[in-house]
Parts: sequence; structure tokens; C-alpha cells
Amino acid sequence: MKKVRHSFLSGNGMQTFLTSLLSVAVGLVLGYLVLLLIEPSGAGEGMTAVLSGCFAFPGKLMLKYLGQTLVRTVPLLLCAISVIFAYSGGFFNIGVAGQYTVGACAALYGAIAWSLPWYVCLLLGILAAGLWGGLCAMLKLYCNVNVVISGIMLNWIALYLTNWILGGIKDPTGPFTPALQGVNPSALLPSLGLEKLFFREKSVTIAIPLTLALGAAVWVVLRKTVFGYELKATGHSLHASRYAGMNEKRNLLLVMVIAGALAGTGAVLLYLSGMEQWSTTQSALPAVGFSGIAAAFLGGLDPFGAMLSAFFIQHITMGGGNIDLRLYSPQIADLIASLIIYLCAFAGCFRLLLRRKSALGRAQMSQKEGGRVE
Repeated sequence: MKKVRHSFLSGNGMQTFLTSLLSVAVGLVLGYLVLLLIEPSGAGEGMTAVLSGCFAFPGKLMLKYLGQTLVRTVPLLLCAISVIFAYSGGFFNIGVAGQYTVGACAALYGAIAWSLPWYVCLLLGILAAGLWGGLCAMLKLYCNVNVVISGIMLNWIALYLTNWILGGIKDPTGPFTPALQGVNPSALLPSLGLEKLFFREKSVTIAIPLTLALGAAVWVVLRKTVFGYELKATGHSLHASRYAGMNEKRNLLLVMVIAGALAGTGAVLLYLSGMEQWSTTQSALPAVGFSGIAAAFLGGLDPFGAMLSAFFIQHITMGGGNIDLRLYSPQIADLIASLIIYLCAFAGCFRLLLRRKSALGRAQMSQKEGGRVE
């Protein structure tokens, strides 16, 4: 029985699941302690409100808010998958926020300035974000610029370039780009009747099934194809892949082009759903890009794990709106999510402890079995 238990704990998938679960549990406990420090009388109800999210609402209203949660999970999940794909090739894609921004810029400009249909805007956003991600790889390959430094710098260039470009087509009455429903309805993503499942929430579109399909496709590419094996081999050892006959520069360039395209797709699917407009005066990078990094690591750098972690992060973020505003700020949900994200940095430490415990258990069993044989 002990042998089965230690074998069960030694599996990489189970260790990843347990470390992620531990990060979430510790983050929730710390969040609850923060609520106790602010106002003890409402701590229990506050934590329940955050965790209940959209499920706190009755009947059809719950379906409506669930639809909104799923719509906002789409860009977060695709940013996480972008990070996972880049990481498989040895890149830490901290530039995902800039790639997301460029994708939004290209799609919105095509939709508003050129009145293009949704599928052309989608392709335009994917292409622009992919090229922006490829630029980061080219700086590394041909100029030996650290990918983290170039990614951070390109993030800010993307933000202010987007503000300048979209500032020329913004609504004259405010800083936001005009709503697509009014200027170009053909740029809105089709719903194919999905909004009927979520109490006529119009922002629910084909973005949700498309994102799930992309996540599954990335998993297949990385785990089941020669191309995915080459990408991972190149990321593990550049020189070994070169001596094995692989085109390492092409592989690394493709990694960042595809990673950028995935992040840009997340932005396009959000803004073409009609849920949000871009603010041309914003001075902060989209938080979804950095939250995507956390969702990727919380999900164990696996596309299917990222689906669960992205939904959970967005779920508790939306749950912050349910909290008693007389006692707490609605940003308390962001604080709890931040604590969980911070603890993700220690996931490797948790995993190392599990591996040591598993190895110690196997060693003890071997000694006992050896003593019985003697």
C-alpha cells in the first residue's frame, strides 16, 4: 500500500496538481487573514462572496454572469497558453502584454477605420501580434538582446504606439474607441446561438469554443508532433539541437511568432466580442498579460491545467464585486488572486519537497525489503 502511495506521489502530473492546489489553499488562507484584520465580523461572508463569484446570483442571472466570466477568461487563457508555448522553446515570454496590445490595436483599427469584417480583423490581429513576438526573438537571435529586457521594452512601445494609432479613430466624446455595435456590426464575432445558453448575454460568442480548441491544439502540437519535439529540444539545448540537424534559429523564431499570435488572438477575441473598448489614455499595460504568466505556472505549464487556473483566477476576480462594500474594497479579490499568483513562484519549492519526500519513502521501502530478503 505504501509503495502504491509513493509511486502515486512521484508522478510529475500529481506533483504539479498538488503544488498548484497548495498554492491556492495557502493564498485563500492568507486572504481570509487579511479580511480578518480589516473587519473580523464580515470575514467569513466576504470570503464566501469572493469564492462564489457568478454562482452567487440566482437562476438565469447566474448564467448571464457565468457567460461574462467565460468571455473574460478567454484572453487570460490565451495569454497563459502563449507563455506555455514560449516556455517550451526556452523563452520566458514577459512580452505577452505587448503582443496582446498589438493584436487589439490591429483588430480595432481594421474594424473601425477600414470597416473590415470580423474574420479579416481576427487575421489582422493575429498577424500583427505574431510579428511583434517574432521581433523579440530576432533581437535575441541576431543582436543577442536578453529576451526579458526586449520583452519589457517592447511592451511599453506597444502600449504608447497603440494609444497613438487608436487615438486617431477614438470617439470624440471620450478617450475610448467607439463601440463596434454602432460603427461596424460586421466586425463583431458571431455567436452561433451560444448567447441563448447564458440568458442572452450578447458578448458570448464563438470565442469560447475557439479558445478551447486552440488550447487542445497547442497540447497536441507540444506533446504529439515532431515539430513540438523539435521546439522543446531547441529550448532545452541550443547546441545539441544544432548538432542533431535541427534549424535552431528557425525553431526559436517560430516559437515566439506563434506565442505572440496566441496572445494577440486573446485580445482580438475580447474586443471583437463587443464587451470592451480600448482607452487611448491608459498608461498601464493590460494586466491580463501578466496574469497570464501566473495562470500558466499555476496550471503547471500545461494547456489543460491553464484552462482551470485561468477560469479560477477570473472567477474570484469577478467575485470581488459581490463583497460587502461597506466593509471591504472590491479590490480584495485582486489581492487574494495576487497572493495566489505570488505563491506560484514557490511552486517549484513545493514540488521539490514532494520529490524529496517521495524519494525518501522509496529508499525506506527498499531498505525494509532488503532486510526481509536477508
